Amino acid sequence: MRIGVVFPQTELGGDVGAVRAFGQGVEALGYDHLLAYDHVLGADPAVHKGWSGYYDVDTTFHEPFVMFGYLAAATTTLEFVTGVIILPQRQTALVAKQAAEVDLLSQGRFRLGVGIGWNAVEYDALGEDFSVRGARSEEQIELMRRLWTERSVTFEGRFDTVTGAGLSPLPVQRPIPVWIGAASARGYDRIGRLADGWFPMTGPGPQLDKARAAVRDAAVAAGRDPAALGLQGQVRSSIEPDAVAAELAAWADAGATHVAVSTMGHGLATVDDHLATLAALAEVTAARS
Repeated sequence: MRIGVVFPQTELGGDVGAVRAFGQGVEALGYDHLLAYDHVLGADPAVHKGWSGYYDVDTTFHEPFVMFGYLAAATTTLEFVTGVIILPQRQTALVAKQAAEVDLLSQGRFRLGVGIGWNAVEYDALGEDFSVRGARSEEQIELMRRLWTERSVTFEGRFDTVTGAGLSPLPVQRPIPVWIGAASARGYDRIGRLADGWFPMTGPGPQLDKARAAVRDAAVAAGRDPAALGLQGQVRSSIEPDAVAAELAAWADAGATHVAVSTMGHGLATVDDHLATLAALAEVTAARS
């Protein structure tokens, strides 16, 4: 099981030095990967009355592709993971280009996690249709894989058209691994049919077992080997070593191939606080990796 860390998007603000220090710090501590959440825009609750989203206009988010391009030059072994890019609100060819660039700059240290999101306000602002996001994401994955592996692509889809065009330079990984985050029956079906791995939105237990069964069934129906699919868990509920060790053990029993430890939401004020906490957990996480 490969153990990484969640980048504390909402707590480090716009401090560029903190971004670099965190990336280099978690690599020096021996963590395997750095996972970053994605939101382009936040909604203003004063305008959207009754707003109940997880984040709003004041919540800080670094753009993952740009941040990972920056960190690629500051690290040597750390894998970068988007967990997840909200794919259908972005232009397909542009996402393929940005992902290829991060993969190239990091020399293959990149995993593209995608999802369909929940924030209709963000979709509207980016000029995309929230209601077709699931169907669009499937077509996007197909097109991106072709763009990452073919010199010249001609593609006529429901949402995208490419006529005799391609990316240059191509990524190191051809194609880049695409992992999907989902929490619905249709999402689990999509994972089984299309993904290289997945991000469950629940922890170990009956709900995860049910989701794994749905993913497995979809993979078998599509003629794919469900055992080949990666599974990325998260440890978020505690930063106490014993509790983290117990959660890691539960994820290992659930068949996780990757787990990211999150220090967000635990009252840590500075990048040094986050790194000190991860240092205290390094012995626990190393025992499971």
